[in-house]
Amino acid sequence: MQVGLLDRVWPWVGMQRLFPSVSQDRVEAGLWRALNQALEKRLEPCDVLVAMSGMYLEALQFARRRFGAKIVLVRGSKHILAQDEILARTPGAERPSSRAIERELAGYALADMIAVPSRHVARSFERDTGAFAKLKVNPYGVDLSRFPLLPPRPPTAAPTLVFAGLWCLRKGCDLLEQAIRADGRFSLVHVGTIGDYAFPHGHPRFRHIPKVDQSALSAIYREADAFVQPSREEGLSNVITQAVASGLPVLCTDATGGEDLRHTATLVDRIAVVRSECLDALAEGLDTLAARLRSGPGFAPLAEADREALSWRAFARRYADNLEALCAGDAARPSADVANGSD
Repeated sequence: MQVGLLDRVWPWVGMQRLFPSVSQDRVEAGLWRALNQALEKRLEPCDVLVAMSGMYLEALQFARRRFGAKIVLVRGSKHILAQDEILARTPGAERPSSRAIERELAGYALADMIAVPSRHVARSFERDTGAFAKLKVNPYGVDLSRFPLLPPRPPTAAPTLVFAGLWCLRKGCDLLEQAIRADGRFSLVHVGTIGDYAFPHGHPRFRHIPKVDQSALSAIYREADAFVQPSREEGLSNVITQAVASGLPVLCTDATGGEDLRHTATLVDRIAVVRSECLDALAEGLDTLAARLRSGPGFAPLAEADREALSWRAFARRYADNLEALCAGDAARPSADVANGSD
C-alpha cells in the first residue's frame, strides 16, 4: 500500500525552498516532526517497516512498540560520523547538523537491518560494531526502459564528459574543474543544480544545463563520450548506473559506489575507479580515459546480460533475499560482501 504524506509536510518543504534565510535547523526539525506524526497516523499493523535513516525515528519506535515490527533502515551514505569527518575537512562544504547526527545514531541502534548500497559505505560502519553487524549491501538498480543502450560514438581526440548531479564540494567538483583545466583535451557538460561550489560559467570547455527530468538525461548522454563522477563522499550515485547502462564508459572515485556496479567482466572494463579526494589520481584517470577514447583499445560492448545485472529487477531479487533472511531471524550476521569484501 502506498500512502502520500505531502499534505502534512508541504509547509515545511515550501519554507525550505522559498525562505532559505529561515533557520534550517528549525525547518529540519519541523519537517521530521511532521513526517513522523503523519506516518504514525497512517501506519497499519506490519511485520517489517522500511524507512530512511535520520528522517524517520519516532515512527519507527512507534511501529516497534505497537506492532512488534522489525525495522529496516535505509542508509544511502556513509556512517554519519564518517560522512561528517569527510565534510569537516572540506572548507565550505555543508555538514550534517548535530540533531541529524543524533537521530542517525539512534536509528542505527534501533534497526534490525541497515540496507546500504555499496561496500565503501559498509566499511565506514566498521567503527560501530553493533550497526556493522546489521548491514546488508545491495547496489541500486536502473530502469532500463528509460535508459536504452545508445549507439557507440567514433574515436575522438577532444572528448566530451558529462557529470549529472549537484555541483558541489561533496561531489568533488573543485577537483574536477582543476583536472579539466589542466588537461586541455576534455570539455564538460554539467547537468543539475549549482550548490556550494561556483560553476566556471563563461569558460569555453564548461557548459551548464539546469536540472532536467530523468527522462531527458538519455538524450544528453547521447551527446557525450564518457561520464565522470569525482565525489568525495556518496553512497551510490544513481546517475553512474544510468550512464553505464546507456553505454557510456565511466570514470568515478572509490567514494561513489561505482566499484559495486562492476557485476560482470564487461562492466569492470567500462567502470574505472580512482582514489577520492586526490587530484593526481583523477588526472591520471582522465589521461587513461582520453587515450582509450582516442586510439583504443575500445570498450567491451554491453550485452543484455550486463544491462540486466544493473536493473531494478536484480536489485529487487537481492532485496527480497535479505528480507526473507531478516524474517527468518538471520539478519544479525553481516552479509558476505560486507564481511570479506568480495565481489
